[in-house]
Amino acid sequence: MPDSQPLTAQVALVTGGTRGIGRAVAAFFLDAGIQVVLTGTNRQAAEATAAQLAAESPTGALAHGAACDVTDDASVAELAAFVRDRCGRLDILINNAGLGIYHPTPELSLEDFRRVVETNLTGVFRVTKALLPLLLKAAEAAENDAPSGATVINIGSLAGRHPFKGGAAYNASKFGLVGLSEAMMLDLRDAGIRVATVMPGSTASGFAGRSAEDGTDWKLSPEDVAEAVLGIVLQRSQALASRIELRPSRPPVKRPPDWRLRKKS
Repeated sequence: MPDSQPLTAQVALVTGGTRGIGRAVAAFFLDAGIQVVLTGTNRQAAEATAAQLAAESPTGALAHGAACDVTDDASVAELAAFVRDRCGRLDILINNAGLGIYHPTPELSLEDFRRVVETNLTGVFRVTKALLPLLLKAAEAAENDAPSGATVINIGSLAGRHPFKGGAAYNASKFGLVGLSEAMMLDLRDAGIRVATVMPGSTASGFAGRSAEDGTDWKLSPEDVAEAVLGIVLQRSQALASRIELRPSRPPVKRPPDWRLRKKS
């Protein structure tokens, strides 16, 4: 059994929490009794999502919605102040906000490249840096009271290991996120902050405008990813699954166009 402090005493921040993986993570946390702050670029959408998830959760855990643009210093500073003033602490940070723009390199604009990297890579650093004082306080209090400390989980992608055509910006951001996460893990573990990366494969989340329903039965669900995230939070304090690669168990079989001919020969 985990030796962490009671989950009902913990507060989590989930960026990009209005849909997809972020929404599922927020729901799992609320169902575990964890108080949640979830963000979106639209304040009304974030507040509405928080209210709906709190109403659906059986635990009565509080949920708060806040607007945040992870590419903007002032917006992130406002988010840090919101968490501090509204919740008074932060134990868990889920860096989930992401952006996907896919073009072959000759057609990829510098502006789009910057937008993706600013969101998926620099945004993770910006948010973590702004919330680090609260995380350090949680880790220090945990050390004194003997529970688990604080946890940062960055939502990456298998695209952080496997490049694909048209993915120059996205691959660069996710490859960079793996390096950032692992360096942060080494920098922060002595302070009692665990840093992990969850790298999902194809997920039916509606990300980048893709359908979250049609022909996606084989894909991971957002709940699959959320379950892995919660599992890291629940680990005993001396253990850390620092990187989890999560794949669909039975993706479609990809055969070459002439596979029937090869089979006969």
